[in-house]
Amino acid sequence: MKRVTSIGEILFDVYPKGRTLGGAPFNFIYHIINLTGIGNFISRIGDDSYGNEIIEFLKKNKISVDYIQSDNLHKTGIAKTVLNDQKVPTFTIDLNTAYDYIEQTNDINLLINDNTDCLYFGTLAQRELQSRQTIQSLFNRNIKYFCDLNIRQNFYSDDVLEKSLRAANVLKVNIDELKVLNDFFIKDNFEINNSSGRLLSEFNIELLCVTMGEEGAILFTEDKRNKYKTKIDGIVDTVGAGDAYAALLCIGYLNGWNIEKINRIASRFAGEIIKIKGALPSENSFYNKFRTKIKNG
Repeated sequence: MKRVTSIGEILFDVYPKGRTLGGAPFNFIYHIINLTGIGNFISRIGDDSYGNEIIEFLKKNKISVDYIQSDNLHKTGIAKTVLNDQKVPTFTIDLNTAYDYIEQTNDINLLINDNTDCLYFGTLAQRELQSRQTIQSLFNRNIKYFCDLNIRQNFYSDDVLEKSLRAANVLKVNIDELKVLNDFFIKDNFEINNSSGRLLSEFNIELLCVTMGEEGAILFTEDKRNKYKTKIDGIVDTVGAGDAYAALLCIGYLNGWNIEKINRIASRFAGEIIKIKGALPSENSFYNKFRTKIKNG
């Protein structure tokens, strides 16, 4: 089984009536670990009550805390979350939090060089210099790179976008993010197939995923295209659907599945996530049928 490491934010999504643990890089690796039994997570939390809660959660769920740094100057991350009538979240994300200050360490270098086949990263944790330098210092190793762009608010720049795309073997974006990339790099009228194809070519990307909410997802390689849409009843909320899709996308890519299979299984897994509250299942048995699909190849 390929070894996946994720780096970036872990935070609490705070709702009017409670909170859930989140952050795209954490949601992603939580699924990876529960689906495959292996995976590591690099992040930084505050030395505070939220940080203590995170450590307890990780230990309870048998997720290594070896690469979770503690910060006594900056607080654990928070995103205030509101769902609209379609159960789609809008996030207001706190500034100057612990995950903005992830430090490069010898242990992290050893993890990437000796125990990682694929590194997952996004753009939110690159908004401040410290974490940005740490993440980008891990580029250009002899591994695969999975970039889930996850543009939030105004927390990105053309430099971060370009360096992230140049590092990526796999790029996952939503349709709005694809339009942003088109404006930055293609500088032509937006058209999903043309814009996607030109990004693949310009940045030497092996696999590009464009998610479109209820309209499904499209996967692009240099010479293939696949669109898949799954019908879902009983939507509770869509928080974490993209992260769930990303986990199966990554697993499928690393295991050499064809894009039709990747898109179908990833879409169905995301479809199960939006039937529950929050991004993470409360029962481990939730993963059973997808573990079987992965095991059977």
